[in-house]
Amino acid sequence: MEILRLCLEFFKTGLFAIGGGLATIPYLAEISNKYPHWFSLEVLADMIAVSESTPGPLGINMATYVGYTVSGFPGAFAATFSLVLPSFIIILLVIRVLKRFRDNRLVNAAFAGLRPATTGLIAAAGYIVLRFAVFIGDSLEISLLTLFIAILVCTQIFKKVHPIAYIGVSALAGVVFSL
Repeated sequence: MEILRLCLEFFKTGLFAIGGGLATIPYLAEISNKYPHWFSLEVLADMIAVSESTPGPLGINMATYVGYTVSGFPGAFAATFSLVLPSFIIILLVIRVLKRFRDNRLVNAAFAGLRPATTGLIAAAGYIVLRFAVFIGDSLEISLLTLFIAILVCTQIFKKVHPIAYIGVSALAGVVFSL
């Protein structure tokens, strides 16, 4: 029964999370609220950090992790497969439709409407991640907020610095702040 729930929840996530891995975060937070025994919001925040530091999309990593936690290998396979299945089906349909309606005004308008919706989902995900990144419990951690602002500013000023350098500096700062 749990595997069926995993399939349903991750299929819905894959079906409606338009915009890639970050767009899955609000859906993953909803799953956490609905099934708190699967994973907590704190675990979600940790998985976001791990997923953004490793190869592979966030949604896939999270589906595999949650599925494995809930039902072992079969759960990992079921959740991951269920997450990617809607995209696979949709892209097959879209390819057929776009070939015929590539210059259609309504199709172009639909895609124009999807861009701000996707951006909104990603911004909502950013808010969730920011909340977990700079708050411990209900208290704002000034050192973590300072690190967030510093990295944000540095990425805008020093655009040629590789993201791995920021991740390394942030991990080191986390160790130093904890001492």
